[in-house]
Amino acid sequence: MIKETDTYYLNIKEPNKSTLLALRNIIFDQNKEVIEFLKFKTPCFEYRSKVFCYLWIDKETNKPCLLMQEGKYLNHPDLEKTKHKHIEIFRINPNEDLPIKKIVSILNAGLEFLEKE
Repeated sequence: MIKETDTYYLNIKEPNKSTLLALRNIIFDQNKEVIEFLKFKTPCFEYRSKVFCYLWIDKETNKPCLLMQEGKYLNHPDLEKTKHKHIEIFRINPNEDLPIKKIVSILNAGLEFLEKE
């Protein structure tokens, strides 16, 4: 049976689809307690019942982004501020190799923050 989250990815066009699927795998590789579901019609990831991050496609640029729920508290140099109170964003070019070290650094900072809460 196909999960709702799987259907989301099937409906995305390349190269964004491959980028988002790779990001999804990187997120899951960081901690086996991370779970995925759709929230606001976009993939959302939780860690120990707390929202951790989202995968999103920017409507203006049509490029994928990693949104960190508590990005404001991470003080990570690669995150951009957004109009949202806590969320910060990491933009990704789907036509380039993924900056895996930066992504893992951001994700680990988010997980560490949630573990302290």
